[in-house]
Amino acid sequence: MKKNIIIYGLIAGIVVSTLMLLNVNTNTNFDSSLLIGYASMLIAFSLVFVGIRNYRDKYNNGVISFGKAFKIGILIVLIASTIYVVAWLIDYFYFAPDCMERYCAHTIDELKASGASQVEIDKQTKEMANLTTMLKNPFFNAMMSYMEILPVGLVVTLISSLILKRKRLSATSS
Repeated sequence: MKKNIIIYGLIAGIVVSTLMLLNVNTNTNFDSSLLIGYASMLIAFSLVFVGIRNYRDKYNNGVISFGKAFKIGILIVLIASTIYVVAWLIDYFYFAPDCMERYCAHTIDELKASGASQVEIDKQTKEMANLTTMLKNPFFNAMMSYMEILPVGLVVTLISSLILKRKRLSATSS
């Protein structure tokens, strides 16, 4: 079971991290960036389904409980998410330290274009400045990154576990 979890977790982590890094470093459209980011998480977390099914069919005689499937899935998600968070932290602190400033400028420009009042713009500017300051703390940044990816993985794990659970058929005597 451990080998299965590690292999699928590493592959999912590499996939989601690669797609995230490509998206962050090449996409200048912040609006589509969010959609692309969550789509890449779903693509990578499809390996949760594959990993649970692989374990059930190859190593567990085609049988798996919801609990066992959930355990396998969530461990795959934790490995993949950790790789994602580490990749993000390296990128954020070493290669794209101006990422938040660019995002803040984009958000303020959108507010201005929408006709927001100066009070709203000033309030949003202050909130964005506070967030930018907090994200300079690697621990806070990591926790925010986990909050971004873990819920997606949890949902995929729940759905996969429900779909793939299979009880052993008991022999009936006549």
